[in-house]
Amino acid sequence: MTKTLIMAAMLAAAGIAAPQANAANPVASGPIGCDLHFNLSGWSVIYKTASGTGTIVCDNGTRIPVKISAKGGGLTVGKSKIVNGRGRFSGSRAGEDLLGTYAGAEAHAGLAKSSTAQVMTKGDISLSLAGTGEGVDLGIGFGAFTIERR
Repeated sequence: MTKTLIMAAMLAAAGIAAPQANAANPVASGPIGCDLHFNLSGWSVIYKTASGTGTIVCDNGTRIPVKISAKGGGLTVGKSKIVNGRGRFSGSRAGEDLLGTYAGAEAHAGLAKSSTAQVMTKGDISLSLAGTGEGVDLGIGFGAFTIERR
């Protein structure tokens, strides 16, 4: 019984100290879930470059049309096109937080059908990407993935 009372007191104290969401403090509402739907095409011969467009869609109703660019280097060669790629953001409190440059690593492989998987970070925000498409490529690339408002 004592443990129950201590736990209840701790929960009550945490509730008193927790920030309340309101118009003056919108960040207090907590993280939001957002997805990135995108198309991306590019090439690589040691240096890798790709560009495309997409839309960020958040569970709070935010929709942001974006342009995407990826640049980097590594042990990579080929040409690829990702159609209907998907990404998932975590750690964001507002859609605008998602814009900017992410750092990450990538592994890709393909012959006729190409696939990609990446995990990137920008501060506390993470972005995991997955997509399939067409191309001939093989390698491991490192670099920057930039998302800007269209």
